[in-house]
Amino acid sequence: MTGTPIPRLVTSLAIPTTVSQLITIIYNTADTYFVSHISTSASAAVGVAFALQAIIQALGFGVSMGCSSVVSRKLGSEDLESAQTYASSAIAAAIAMGFILLAGGLSFLKPLMRLLGSTDTILPYACDYTRIILIGAPVMCTSFILSAILKSEGEARLSMIGLTSGGIVNIALDPLFIFAFKMGISGAALATVISQGVSLVILASMFRGSRSIIKPDAKKISKKFSVYWDLFRIGFPTICRQGLASVSSALLNHGAAAWGGAYPDAAVAAVTISNKIYMLVRSVIIGIGQGFQPVAGYNYGAGLYKRVKKAFWFATAAGTALCLVCAVSIGFSAPVVMRWFRNDDKVVEIGAVALRFACAVMPLLAYSTFVNQLYQCLGFSVPATILASCRQGIFFIPIILIVPRLIGLTGVQLTQPAADLLTCLVSIPFHIVFFKRVLDRPPEPRVSME
Repeated sequence: MTGTPIPRLVTSLAIPTTVSQLITIIYNTADTYFVSHISTSASAAVGVAFALQAIIQALGFGVSMGCSSVVSRKLGSEDLESAQTYASSAIAAAIAMGFILLAGGLSFLKPLMRLLGSTDTILPYACDYTRIILIGAPVMCTSFILSAILKSEGEARLSMIGLTSGGIVNIALDPLFIFAFKMGISGAALATVISQGVSLVILASMFRGSRSIIKPDAKKISKKFSVYWDLFRIGFPTICRQGLASVSSALLNHGAAAWGGAYPDAAVAAVTISNKIYMLVRSVIIGIGQGFQPVAGYNYGAGLYKRVKKAFWFATAAGTALCLVCAVSIGFSAPVVMRWFRNDDKVVEIGAVALRFACAVMPLLAYSTFVNQLYQCLGFSVPATILASCRQGIFFIPIILIVPRLIGLTGVQLTQPAADLLTCLVSIPFHIVFFKRVLDRPPEPRVSME
């Protein structure tokens, strides 16, 4: 962590974390693809259900990011005992959260689905899908923590193996359950839950033997409030970001249905599909960032600030180049990509416009994402939370509530790209101030390389 050249180190961690992050979104994207072959309303239902999945991911990802940040810094300062305590406590917290979400979601399923943007025709599909997805909430949250622990100690490859295995199972089971067993949209949800269970079992097996430094142990689960406060405090920016993703998804669904004219279900399906495609690219960027964050956290804990800066700039350059390639490729082929998911002329028409708007700002994603992640992984939770709230909260919510009233459905299609542009502009002063006040401080202490 402290001696390997930054490009090689970040790349070696970013490749498996990117694959892992892609697998997380592929779970839902695969469901969207196969369910879209049932009907337009079923396709829209997966988008509505995603708003609830975003809440599960918010808490799971949030605690996992807090765990990853603390554990990587504790390992960097050679405090293995504390790292073990935080890791074990994070797993316990994740299991508890998963069961709370399961109970709460099932108790208020129908009103929740309407709140998240279901129309009368979408509602039956959304309930059938979400009812099963909620059963997997404890499994999903726990998998996030186990994956984060492996990444924090530099074993991103092991994390990738666990998550990728589940993703492959999900893609294989989706068509089998939906079409061969004629389970419809419920089959897609069941495939997702089973595949998440497979990932959990494989990830848990990675902590046996000598493959992992950290050994989760029930005896090391802390009873101190301060331990859980650290996990949630540092992970709060991710909780905000993912939680606001749920709010923004629901508002987008409502906006598409309200301004879709005679085709409300087609409009919801279109923005759902275009968002999934956009999120695939964003997931790659977040994956690169998850490879960069342990490097930044470990070297910051060791006092090697120059390496932290090098890691940031390398990740930003690589991410921006990748986004530029994706923006050009997707922008030129937007109708073809949309039709691959749903062969409905209205869905393709609405979705292609939304995709091209997204491609216009896609090259800005890496920089704004990594500024936010830099603050977060080094423990600066307040500015990290502010930045995390911009993209799908501070900017997104006013735009989706105001702009469509002025220009109709185009305003819905423009909302996320406009929020991304404003978030990037706000990230610039945050980046400049942080480098100047924190990372430009000399001298750099010597660290033993033995």
